[in-house]
Amino acid sequence: MPKLKTKKSAAKRFRVTGSGKKIMRRKAFKNHLLERKSKERTRRRLSNMALVHETDEKAVRTMMPYS
Repeated sequence: MPKLKTKKSAAKRFRVTGSGKKIMRRKAFKNHLLERKSKERTRRRLSNMALVHETDEKAVRTMMPYS
């Protein structure tokens, strides 16, 4: 069986935790139009990494077979 290719777009967007059991993602809405968003919102709520939901985890793992 041939080797599976990693989807590079997914590899740039997601990271697997050290144990390999969970997948981390960046939170949305912190790219542009930041003037009207409060500093508390951008710094406290949007800066942290978040976990990928369990329902989406299978799809992300298929995109990154060797992670």
